[in-house]
Amino acid sequence: MDISISNLTMTYPTGKAALRGVDLTLASPALIGLLGPNGAGKSTLMKLLTAGLWPTAGSILLDGQPLAKQEQRLKACLGYLPQSFGLYDELTVWQFLDYMAALKGCRDSRVEVESALRAADLYGKRKSPIRALSGGQRQRVGIAQALLGSPELLILDEPTVGLDPEERLIFRDLFSRLAQDRLVLLSTHIIEDVQSVCNALVVLHEGRVRFAGEPDRLVAMAEGHVGVFRETDPAQEQGLRITSRVNTAGGVVCRAIAQTLPTFASPVEPTLEDAYIFLLAKEAVQ
Repeated sequence: MDISISNLTMTYPTGKAALRGVDLTLASPALIGLLGPNGAGKSTLMKLLTAGLWPTAGSILLDGQPLAKQEQRLKACLGYLPQSFGLYDELTVWQFLDYMAALKGCRDSRVEVESALRAADLYGKRKSPIRALSGGQRQRVGIAQALLGSPELLILDEPTVGLDPEERLIFRDLFSRLAQDRLVLLSTHIIEDVQSVCNALVVLHEGRVRFAGEPDRLVAMAEGHVGVFRETDPAQEQGLRITSRVNTAGGVVCRAIAQTLPTFASPVEPTLEDAYIFLLAKEAVQ
C-alpha cells in the first residue's frame, strides 16, 4: 500500500489551521512514528487518513487513486485505534471482538476473532468481562479490534499511554511484528517507543512537516549540539535547554542542548529524544 499526501491543508470552521501544506509519502511495509507536540496536527492527519475528515485543500492518494474515490476500499483495509476508544464493559473480550467483526463485515468472524486474540496475546482472557481487565489488557483489546480483517493499514493513536514498562515492551514487540507485512502509523509522545521499533519518523509542528525520514538522520542533525557539564553556577544554564539534571556525589550533572555548546560542556552522542527537542527548539526561534 502506498499513500501519497500532497499540499494537505485542514482549516476548521473556527478558523484554526490544523495542517498547512503537508507533503508525505507513506509506503508499506513500514512502522512509521508520528511525533509532535500537542496541537501539532497529528490527530487531524490521522482523521484525514481514515476519511473521518475531508481536507480543506490538497490531496490524499491511495495507491495512486484519490481517497474520496477509494473510501470503501480504505474502510475494508483499515485498522484504527483512536486515543480514546470506548469498550463495552459488560461484554466478554470475545463477545466484544465478535461484535466489532460483524460491524467490519468480516466473513468468518470466528477465525478473525481468534487470530486477533492470539496476535494481541489475549486468548487466555477471551471469556473475561472487559470490566475485569487491567489497563494494559484493555489496550490490547483495542489493538485486537484494529487487527480484525487483517488490515493493510494500521493507525494507532497513543496506544502505550499509561502502561507500565513491561506492558510497553509487549506492545513494541507486537507493533514490530505487525509492520513486517503492512503499513503501521504510530502516533505517540513516548520517544523511547519510536526509537525502539520505528524505521521511519515524521515530526509535525504547527501543522507542518518539520522532518520525515529515518530516525538516525534526525539524530545526526543534533551531532555537536548536545553536551553534559557539572553545574557550578546556575547562570551556566542561560541559553541552554536542560534535558536532565542528576544529583551525584560530586555535584549536579546537567545534560543540555544548544545551537552552540559552551566551552564548559563536553559533547556527547545525542539520543533520538535529544534530536527531537533540538529540532523543535530550532523551529521555535524561526
